[in-house]
Amino acid sequence: MCPLAHPAQDPPLLPSQLSLDPSGPEWDCPLGSKDLEEEGPWGGGSGLPPTGCFPGSWRQDVGLDCKGSPEGAEARAWTVYYYSLLQSCLQQAGLPETQDRSQVPRTGNMLLCLSPAWLMKVPAPGQPGEAALLVSKAVSFHPGGLTFLDDFVPPRRATYFLAGLGPGPGRGREAAELARDLTCPTGASAELARLLEDRLLTRQLLAQQGGVAVPATLAFTYKPPGLLLGGDASLGLRLVELSGKEGQEMLVKEEVEAFLRSEALGDILQVAVKLSGWRWRGRQAWRLHPRAELGAVVDTVLALLEKLEEEESVLVEAVYPPAQLPCSDGPSPGPGLAVRICAVVCRIQGDRPLLSKVVCGVGRGDRPLRHHNSLPRTLEVALAQCGLGEEAQVAAVRQRVKAAAEAALAAVLALEAGLSAEQRGGRRAHTDFLGVDFALTAAGGVLTPVALELNGGLCLEACGALEGLWAAPRLGPAADEAVAAPLVETMLRRSARCLMEGKQLLVVGAGGVSKKFVWEAARDYGLQLHLVESDPNHFASQLVQTFIHFDMTEHRRDEENARLLAELVRARGLKLDGCFSYWDDCLVLTALLCQELGLPCSSPAAMRLAKQKSLTQLHLLRHHGPPWPAPSLHAVPCCPLESEADVERAVHQVPLPGVMKLEFGAGAVGVRLVEDAPQCHEHFSRITRDLQGEADHPGIGLGWGNAMLLMEFVEGTEHDVDLVLFGGRLLAAFVSDNGPTRLPGFTETAACMPTGLAPEQEAQMVQAAFRCCLGCGLLDGVFNVELKLTGAGPRLIEINPRMGGFYLRDWILELYGVDLLLAAVMVACGLRPALPTRPRARGHLVGVMCLVSQHLQALSSTASRETLQALHDRGLLRLNLLEEALVPGEYEEPYCSVACAGPSPIEARLRLLGLCQGLGIDGPSYPVAHFLSHFK
Repeated sequence: MCPLAHPAQDPPLLPSQLSLDPSGPEWDCPLGSKDLEEEGPWGGGSGLPPTGCFPGSWRQDVGLDCKGSPEGAEARAWTVYYYSLLQSCLQQAGLPETQDRSQVPRTGNMLLCLSPAWLMKVPAPGQPGEAALLVSKAVSFHPGGLTFLDDFVPPRRATYFLAGLGPGPGRGREAAELARDLTCPTGASAELARLLEDRLLTRQLLAQQGGVAVPATLAFTYKPPGLLLGGDASLGLRLVELSGKEGQEMLVKEEVEAFLRSEALGDILQVAVKLSGWRWRGRQAWRLHPRAELGAVVDTVLALLEKLEEEESVLVEAVYPPAQLPCSDGPSPGPGLAVRICAVVCRIQGDRPLLSKVVCGVGRGDRPLRHHNSLPRTLEVALAQCGLGEEAQVAAVRQRVKAAAEAALAAVLALEAGLSAEQRGGRRAHTDFLGVDFALTAAGGVLTPVALELNGGLCLEACGALEGLWAAPRLGPAADEAVAAPLVETMLRRSARCLMEGKQLLVVGAGGVSKKFVWEAARDYGLQLHLVESDPNHFASQLVQTFIHFDMTEHRRDEENARLLAELVRARGLKLDGCFSYWDDCLVLTALLCQELGLPCSSPAAMRLAKQKSLTQLHLLRHHGPPWPAPSLHAVPCCPLESEADVERAVHQVPLPGVMKLEFGAGAVGVRLVEDAPQCHEHFSRITRDLQGEADHPGIGLGWGNAMLLMEFVEGTEHDVDLVLFGGRLLAAFVSDNGPTRLPGFTETAACMPTGLAPEQEAQMVQAAFRCCLGCGLLDGVFNVELKLTGAGPRLIEINPRMGGFYLRDWILELYGVDLLLAAVMVACGLRPALPTRPRARGHLVGVMCLVSQHLQALSSTASRETLQALHDRGLLRLNLLEEALVPGEYEEPYCSVACAGPSPIEARLRLLGLCQGLGIDGPSYPVAHFLSHFK
């Protein structure tokens, strides 16, 4: 992902925009189940190459013929084969497809527009007063640092717009006009910029709403903006409203004298007098005066008053001297060094602020330190230059800067939430990132960051300049993270929401209480959902645009049901953009229905292959490649069981101990460790007797029958890998760790995210999950793959060809800001989700499952649903409710998951253990400490 480019200083940032309109070629994704089942890696023995070896998606109409040298059919087939082999290798390595530049237009999703003439606004139908933004020309960014100057015919529609704004020279005014009242999300507007550039308003906001230290300030204002609430002397802010710009000499003198003598200034020796307001953005309209020179300060204030216009002010503020750092070796013989700290903070998922990067400027303490007059450096280097090198003290300063910067953006976002669309410059205008300038002062012996001002791009530019130090080869290590990464993530997320708003989606199967988030998220994203569900009284029937009651519990009739459902959809005149399911039972039916309706989806053959657990393993065991490593390395020997005779044969084919489970089961219901033949027969008989059909245990796959399988038991730690695939390409992967189960059962006990595996092991797990999905022909969708990490590498437990269940979507959204549900519906609509290449977790979550059989007393008292929800609302734990009723049974699924967050897995684990002990979840028969022992 390429960060947006920013010019150095003047003119202001030029318009840049992000467009995610699908404009690439149609992808052809053939999958022949017969081809996939050819014996051996090379298929038959004819002179033609094997077919169907490379399940993937790339252009087939590339110019492979050599002019003047036509190939015969057989030679042509081998050329196509080797080209496909190359593309498959590139695909699995995460590299771009080979491009035929003569046929494929160069396009990009991150576009930089250098001139307003490259953009145009057109009225949006059905949205009075709003306009769509179209781009006709742009610089497009490509992986590997490639850029192209592209023309778009027809113009592309922008799905996000971030503009450089300003009243000064350059194109700021034109950019501001382009950004106003757009139908696409915008990351800034002239109206919001005016608020942020008003030092008086922002200082009052930071001090009163954010609890952020600001300079002691005396403000004289003429017709102040309506958002000002009045000065608060206790916070060092004093607001004086003037009736006019003339005849104010006595009032000004009295107020300035009182301010210069006030305790709010402490031991400050200098004050600055400056103008505040949008017009004065970036101008040097200020003067320094010794605190003792009352007359000079008053004269400067009176002179500047003459320049005031409505909603502007004159500020008299404290100028902080260089902080005497704790480790300094005595007083400096010169003026000392001053530090100016720039912090970039971004708005992330859930409208929460996140510090992206900190960069510093260092200069003489007797001169103003401003942007562009000092070289950028890291906080650690800057503090070391000033004499502070002790690691704990530097960490403390960084933490205070982080808290203050994030509090600043939180206060700004709270202010914006109360503004009308007109006040924001459009209903989709929001501040997505903020630069906060701090001075470092020593107050009471503690180094404290004092917020001087907010800015839109200067701090981002300074951080980018610091990253540029490492751009040349062999100069040193790469920067830890790009400052623009969280901002780009926000751009992509808002862009995706724009693309999906109003999309018509058919959902097959509503699921239970654990999937309630789907309906809330759909409303938030503006999706129009149409539901097919077997239960006519399901609560979700009242939450969708269209409800189709259809009995689909007998999944042996899926092909017939798909045809009937397609007829119902057409009869109702539904114009669908996509169709998807997150419910295990309905995945094959959904693929068949998509095939009937001509909608994007992985093929029914691939879904059947992944749905039946023994078929998955046996197919992958035969999948030896190329390319290598082959999925067969990760498959586990197994044997399907439909009768007692199958059990007898299986115990001689599969090494024991083994694991017996339902072929189409879910939630680990009925899964058991079996150590010998008698245990195998006993468990098969029990399941055959107790779980015969859907009514015996709804929602675990018994609509497919109760056939079982026996697979080899492999030792190792268990992990989930949640993948997002589009066109056979891996877009994102998230690995979590599971705790030890309570053998002989396999119901999940505990989990941790992100994984604690070493990076190489994590990469092995991701690639194993990816290769297994590709090996089954799963090319498009969000998939959950369960694996074990053994001494010989990853081994597959099973593939769930849908979004991960239980807590996984919630945890990934919380830690990474990536919504698997949004990714799933985008893929279902044929849109490639734009996801961060290397998402970084924003903390750690460690959780345990609560079971009715083990926790009925606690769940009815100390850990009741109401108690857990109250703790969740207070941020003390994270609750994911998986069932509604406290009904014990022999074959059970977890009732809920409770988790604690922390900056490290150790801290999160200790918090959770203490919480479980206090709530009565921990006990001799359910030793939470043991279940969390893997997460050290």
